Order: sequence, then structure tokens, then C-alpha cells
Amino acid sequence: MTTSQTASPEVTPGRRRRWRYLAGLLVLAVLLVVGGRLAWSWLNPLGEQSIDRSQPVLLQSIKDLSRFEAATGTFQVVVDLEKDANFLPDAIKGTRTLFVGAGGVDAYVDFSGLASNGVTVSEDRTRATVRVPRAQLEKPNLDNSRSYVFAQQRGLFDRVSDFLSGSPTDQRELYLLAEKKITEAAVASDLRARADANTRAMLSGMLKSLGFSKVEVKFTDEP
Repeated sequence: MTTSQTASPEVTPGRRRRWRYLAGLLVLAVLLVVGGRLAWSWLNPLGEQSIDRSQPVLLQSIKDLSRFEAATGTFQVVVDLEKDANFLPDAIKGTRTLFVGAGGVDAYVDFSGLASNGVTVSEDRTRATVRVPRAQLEKPNLDNSRSYVFAQQRGLFDRVSDFLSGSPTDQRELYLLAEKKITEAAVASDLRARADANTRAMLSGMLKSLGFSKVEVKFTDEP
């Protein structure tokens, strides 16, 4: 009884060389692609580069401060500013901008205006009376990172004008209007009253720590 066997095809040296060439070409193509991407990201011929050529900061003046920052209020306002033309519809000429203005207002007491007799001490040095001015409000400090235009409508003429000028719409008016409204809100709030109370508490605690058992803090407009 005979057993028949099927002979496997032999891999000739020429075929092995072709497979090696193909594998080498494939590896070379992968290396070229990876190297090209790395070179493109490194060179980046179409990218932009920022170069800071600013001059050194120049110190112009130093002023000694003699005031107590007694309180800070944080405010946010939505400014709705609309500008219309007299005889043209809004679609032709006119703008409407919604602007979010956010910032803080500091309330402070200026101790530089303290009178020479602003502090009186009893003979036994157990009681002290202090007269200080009322708190004032600082100018609003708008936070640029939280202030932005979130909606704007412009007429055809305004769009064409902005396109031809090549410059964005000036937002200075929006910032000034937001500062004005925040100032009005700060004046109407209890920010100054809170600053007065904090100033009274601060001075009372400081003088008591110096050994005075009774401390009275009055404001200059009080009897």
C-alpha cells in the first residue's frame, strides 16, 4: 500500500528577494510619512509666529497709599445699545449690540483726611475715640475676561462700512456705558454702608489689641 504526498511549493530565492524589497519599500514609505508630518509640524510654513518686541516697563511714579480697602462689590450688567438712522430701516442702516459688562467696585476709607484731633485718648488710657471719614467708591474695574459682546445686529450699510474699513467695531462706548451703569448700581447698593461697618470693626479690634478697653469709632458727619 503506497501513500501519496503533495509537495509544497518551494520558495525560490527570487521570490524571497521580492518580498524583502516590498517590505523595505513599505517601511520606507511609513518612515517618509511620519518624518514628513514631524517636519511639517516643526517647520509649519503656513503658521503664524508671535514675537514680543515690547519695550521694558517704565516706572513713572510711586504714590504712598493711606487708605483702607473696606469692601468690594462684584457687578454684572447687560448693555443693550441701539443706534437707528432717521429715515432708513434698521435692515439698511442701524446697529443693535448686546454687551455683557462684569467688574468690581472697591469701597475705601481715606485716612489721609484724618484730622489732627481724629484720635482722642482718655487720661487713664483705657478709652479711645476715633473719627474717620465715610467710605468712598472707587471707579469700576471691568474684567476683560468676563466682558464681551454676545449679540450684534447691523444694517447693510454698516456691514459694508466695517468690511471696507478692515477694523472691528469700536467697543469703547460699550465699556463706558457699562462702567456708568455699574457705578450707579454701586451707589444704590449697601456697599458703602458695608465698608463703614468693616472700618469700624477693624479700628475697634486694632485699638483693643493695643490695650484700650473701650473704643468708639465715629464718622466725621456724626455728632
